[in-house]
Amino acid sequence: MKPKISLNSRNLPTLVTLGLFVLMFGVGSISFSGFLAPQNFLNLFIDNSYLLILGVGMTFVIISGGIDLSVGSMLAFSTMLSSSLLEKSHWNPMLVIPVVLLSGVALGLLMGYIIQIFELPPFIITLAGLYLARGLCYVISIDTIGITNQFWQDAAHAQVVLIGGAFISPSVVIALVVVMAGMFVSRSTKFGRTVYAIGGNEQSAILMGLPVARTKILIYVFSGFCSALAGIVFTFYTLSGYALNGANMEMDAIATVVIGGTLLTGGVGSVLGTVFGVMVYGTIQVLIVFQGTLNSWWTRIAIGFLVFLFCLMQRLFESRKGARGRKRVPPASAAAAS
Repeated sequence: MKPKISLNSRNLPTLVTLGLFVLMFGVGSISFSGFLAPQNFLNLFIDNSYLLILGVGMTFVIISGGIDLSVGSMLAFSTMLSSSLLEKSHWNPMLVIPVVLLSGVALGLLMGYIIQIFELPPFIITLAGLYLARGLCYVISIDTIGITNQFWQDAAHAQVVLIGGAFISPSVVIALVVVMAGMFVSRSTKFGRTVYAIGGNEQSAILMGLPVARTKILIYVFSGFCSALAGIVFTFYTLSGYALNGANMEMDAIATVVIGGTLLTGGVGSVLGTVFGVMVYGTIQVLIVFQGTLNSWWTRIAIGFLVFLFCLMQRLFESRKGARGRKRVPPASAAAAS
């Protein structure tokens, strides 16, 4: 008997996202001159490095069955805090970076603690975090704060030259380090396995003796850390802090995670899928730029359509999986007759 070769249905959404990215990039390469240039591909990472970092943190949150609406506002607060400390207080950049990261950790810890200890919905608590972080931005300043610090200027303009003269920015290196760390943690550590267990069935995870309470809090701590780090990377990209930075970016992060194959109900997903989701998001933006006549809001329309499509596809996969599971269970009458 020949062995059956089967594809794990959990990996299908990620493969579909990869296929969609390849298809979109191929269509762009055929339709527009210069679209296939190596630098154009690397620009997808340069222009979306902060979204990639946000997506990694959001992936862990959604896999656990939660949601974090504060990430865009936390990114904005990070830009405001870092620019204010650098330009108004003249702090050393090596001190500013850990302080900003700790601010993200603190907000994540606060939200995670309240969600877990008081058993409150993540949607409501992280919405409160959204308003808190955005309000603190305006406490710092209502105006844009430009960054002239030499370290920040050097980081913003530095290039890591690759083969053939193409280059990436230091922000891409940071984002890729976060991606690789996220992939390792999610698949090769007890913490990562507990995140999947919580998203699959939290009560079962508790009965298995897994550290559910601690893990749920740490998930939001990690998301807050990623949000703060994304804010620092965003300042490398814009060299400024502004209270309206990151507006609706939490929705972009959620959309890229869903398009990457992570189930909103939890228990299924991967960091690698989120990377492909961000690449799809970036490719849509580039296609619109090359096309030249479409408004940038078409990016939102395309992403909204894809989120609809992937949610329906995930539901279809889950329904088929459930149907196969029911077929394996013998009917009660047959079991009684036997």
